[in-house]
Amino acid sequence: MQRIAPISRLYKPLIRTSWHSPPRRSISSIPASISPSQSEIKNRQLSPQNLEIAIRSLHHDGLVVVENVVPHESLDRLNKKMAEDAYTLQSKKQNSPYNYNPGNIQQDPPPVQKYFDPEIFLNPVATQITTTALGPVPKWTFCSGNTAMPPTAEHPPACQPVHSDADFDHPTHPFAYVVNVPLITMTPANGSTEVWLGTHTDSGLHVQEGMHGDRASGQIQLDVLEKRKMVRPPSQPVVPKGAIVLRDLRLWHAGIGNQTDDVRVMLAMIHFAPWYRNPMRLELAEDLKSLIQSQTSLEIPTDWVTGSEAMSRYLNRGFGNSYDFSQRP
Repeated sequence: MQRIAPISRLYKPLIRTSWHSPPRRSISSIPASISPSQSEIKNRQLSPQNLEIAIRSLHHDGLVVVENVVPHESLDRLNKKMAEDAYTLQSKKQNSPYNYNPGNIQQDPPPVQKYFDPEIFLNPVATQITTTALGPVPKWTFCSGNTAMPPTAEHPPACQPVHSDADFDHPTHPFAYVVNVPLITMTPANGSTEVWLGTHTDSGLHVQEGMHGDRASGQIQLDVLEKRKMVRPPSQPVVPKGAIVLRDLRLWHAGIGNQTDDVRVMLAMIHFAPWYRNPMRLELAEDLKSLIQSQTSLEIPTDWVTGSEAMSRYLNRGFGNSYDFSQRP
């Protein structure tokens, strides 16, 4: 009697060894996560080996996580202030800068020296990666955050539609990376972002709905999502406190409702390629001028205002899709 190979063997991927055909591997939906050594953390730079992993992950997946590179004390101090600010923004109700649904708020950090820790906002590991990926001296022109609010009777947990932040005609090669810094550990329970790895290369207006500038712009068409699930389904990873997440601006993702009692803030800073002609500028307090102008790794176009002006204006920003991340001709 002929013996039948087990199912696992029948469907085992073919392993190729020729130099022009790399081995086929199963495609994971879980992001690559780098745990730097104590030496790397002390020197505030990844080793060449870990830097290669970061660049490879951005190229193939559009996202990478690097753990243990932001001091917890700095995060705690900023989180206390931003959690308080989140309730101020929520009290504006329909006038709050929410993204798709009122439970997900666009929220800027206070742009003054008291709350501006370089280990968070000018993290050298994040800059090392974006500089390697985008070219020397990327431009930092956007600094905000996405806050998942605790549920209320009026606003139970709700998910955003799957979307791309690149809701405009954009290059098909990398041009911008978002540096996300969660202020607390992100979990599926408190609204860790759902990510669709690998979709940065499929992004474009041909798969999107909604016009740029609308709250609902950038949504990925439902039939496209169903097809993509068959190739590589999404995931909602746990991101530990102290980690940074680098994400290709084009990657499909969705904010997920917070089911806990704690505000969950995730900072979002965008580094654009030095050749990318986006005209946005940061607005920062003058007490940060010497720190910002001493930077040599990033170009930081800035409008300077007094500390009192900065504190009176930073909670009066637009919602996420009202920003224009496109470039000039």
